[in-house]
Order: sequence, then structure tokens, then C-alpha cells
Amino acid sequence: MDIPNIRLSDGNTIPQIGLGLWKNRLPSHVTRAVEAALKEGYRHFDSAQIYGNERFLGSALQKFGVKREELYITTKLWNGNQWPEDALDSFDKSLEHLKTEYIDLFLVHFPVTETRAMAWRSMEKIHESGRAKSIGVSNYTIRHLEELLANCRVKPVINQVELHVYLQQPELVAFCKKHDIVVEAYSPLAHAHGMDNEVLQAIADKHGKSTAQVMIRWCIEKGLVPLPKSTHADRIKANIEVFDFALDADDMAKIEKLEANLRTCWDPTNVA
Repeated sequence: MDIPNIRLSDGNTIPQIGLGLWKNRLPSHVTRAVEAALKEGYRHFDSAQIYGNERFLGSALQKFGVKREELYITTKLWNGNQWPEDALDSFDKSLEHLKTEYIDLFLVHFPVTETRAMAWRSMEKIHESGRAKSIGVSNYTIRHLEELLANCRVKPVINQVELHVYLQQPELVAFCKKHDIVVEAYSPLAHAHGMDNEVLQAIADKHGKSTAQVMIRWCIEKGLVPLPKSTHADRIKANIEVFDFALDADDMAKIEKLEANLRTCWDPTNVA
């Protein structure tokens, strides 16, 4: 299956869907998920230092022999590694674990009040070394992005946040679009919340799809990069089968009314 690519402000591109690996801590589960994903056409894999599975992802990708240049690998700088003396060392360890000489996308995982400014300076150094092709952030609000944009040498190209039909964050999405920052949507299925919603089910029936596929397709229609996670081959397959249909204006209007400000993960709203 051909996956669309989105062009980033630094000139690189990112596949418009990826396999999320959060909470996937068993080597066998990572290997199984990666094998199923590669078979179905995924080339974009989203890990993080705190996930504890970088080494499992690196081993699995090496095992199945896909050329490095065909892959898109993301990892994230963990909160405890944001100090200058830790950031570069932790990045080196990530490269070692992932068995690669470079990362396609390196993100600051969370806007920690005391350390995020110095963390970004380390990110810029890593980017300038060529070992991270693109750099960005995760869980940043508009206020955090404004602060960063006012002080950075290298602009973030991505903001990865929780985003789904029940947490649509239109103001944040609009701000990112205005500043040419692509939004990645983690937990695009809202941890299975509201899968039986009557509105989603009617739209799914209309298109001959599942409610999960409608939720992921909504992200695609909004220009986001969804990162659904699963270790089950059938769900991994279904989650990528969203490029053979489109939601119409009526579908999108009905989904817009599902907004509930529902957070199932971190809430950075009140982080100073």
C-alpha cells in the first residue's frame, strides 16, 4: 500500500501514518508488531527513550532486512535526560539501541518547565550534527510553542500530541498550521473510548469501514499524522487500510460535534 508523505518545513518528508510503540515492552511483542506492520506497508515507527523498547525495535527492523533509507524512525528525549550533560549521551544510547547512525525524527517528549529550553539547545546541536534529520516536540501547548519559536535557532517541524475525535484541539492545530508545524496524533483511537458511538458507527457503515478506521481517517482528512498502536496483526492491518476511502463534508461536520476535551494521557495544559 502506498502511504502518502507530508513535507516538513525543513524539506524532509514523513509518512502520514506510523506504528506507535508506547507500552510495548516485550521483545516478542515488538518483533511481532514490526513484522506485521512491515508486511502491511508501514515504514514509520514511533518509539521513545522512556518506552524501554528502542533496542527491541532496532533488532526487529534489522531482522526483517528493510533498507534503512526506506524506514522512518522516531524517538524522544525523556524528561530526566533534558539536562545538557545527559541529552547528548542519551541520544547516543538511542542510536546504539536502534542500531542506526541517524534518527529521522527526534522529539522533546514533554515541556518540562526547568529544562525544556536547554533541552532544545541540545536538540539543535544533534540536528546540526546530522544525526537527527528533523527535530520537534511532543505535548507542547500553544504557550510552550510560542516560547520556543521566540528563542530557537532551528524551528520544530513536528508537535506530537494526544489528538482524536474526542480531543480535537482545533486552536492548537490551527496555530501549528500557521507556523508550518505538522501535528502528529498519538492515541488517535482514544484508547478505545467511544468506539460504539452511534455517529461514528453510522459513518463507518456508510463507508463499509470500522469506527476505528473512521477515527484514523478523520486524522488523515485533517492533515495530521496518526500513530495508532497495536500488537495484533489484524488490527495493524486494519489501521492502515484508511487510504481507500474519504470522509465527506457531512461526515466531518458530524465528527466535529463529538469534541469532548477528553484526555486519556498526559495533560500539559497547566505546565508553566
